[in-house]
Amino acid sequence: MPQTMTEAYRLTRPLQQSGPVIFASPHSGRDYSPDFLAQAVLDRQAIRSSEDAFVDHLFDMAPLMGAPLLAARAPRAFLDLNRAADELDPSVIEGIQRVPHNPRIASGLGVIPRVVAGGRAIYRGKMTLAEAEARIARFWHPYHQALAALIETTRAEFGSAILIDCHSMPHEAIEAHTRPGHLQPEVVLGDRYGVAAGREVMERVEAAFAGVGLRVARNAPFAGAYVAQAYGRPSRGVHVVQVEIDRALYMDEARVEPSPGFAAFRDQMAGVVADLLRPSGVALAAE
Repeated sequence: MPQTMTEAYRLTRPLQQSGPVIFASPHSGRDYSPDFLAQAVLDRQAIRSSEDAFVDHLFDMAPLMGAPLLAARAPRAFLDLNRAADELDPSVIEGIQRVPHNPRIASGLGVIPRVVAGGRAIYRGKMTLAEAEARIARFWHPYHQALAALIETTRAEFGSAILIDCHSMPHEAIEAHTRPGHLQPEVVLGDRYGVAAGREVMERVEAAFAGVGLRVARNAPFAGAYVAQAYGRPSRGVHVVQVEIDRALYMDEARVEPSPGFAAFRDQMAGVVADLLRPSGVALAAE
């Protein structure tokens, strides 16, 4: 498969793209540089707790089936590609004036995260604004330039573009948001309550995951963040669906390792991808 590799991302294209569907994994990067680890107060295991570990592998069959896959290489703890470039946290970056209330920044999850899962601080102190801006220039902008170009070329060729933005969620996060007496969803699809994707597209994506036996919910507790907000324009033929998968389905969260059932679950995801790429599937519904 044709592949473009930079320090910011890995883009794998099919020999021939079969339709408007694109897959991306902005939070599965795992290139932890020695310099970054030296800055952090967390050990290598703890700092990976915010990583959507192995999500890129769950969907790495997509190019073989006819859809491109864009995967981040930089880890989420280093830089969050699902945030706006100006979501800068004054608690971790020097020289930033207090900003209007932003719940993501307030919780330590700006574009340069202050914490990992569980609210654990990443750094001993603050970094300079110049360092933060250099990090954004080297990693954030190249990833989003690649994503925007991929969306635009796909829309130009097929008349629409459908981005499946692939993530994973801690099992305890979904537990905490499930009402007593209700089954926990295993997959949460976010389209910002209909703003980022058309109804038929969302229904088809939901049917694809339900079709392999998974319990699916919409928009709660994850409705979609920056990528869905910035790129989802159904009226212009660009649809974004954020996919959050329960990590307990395929990995040991404490050890950050694939579970014994990883291969079987990846086969389920191959079924989802195949369904989405069928001519009678989401591609047809979007046109």
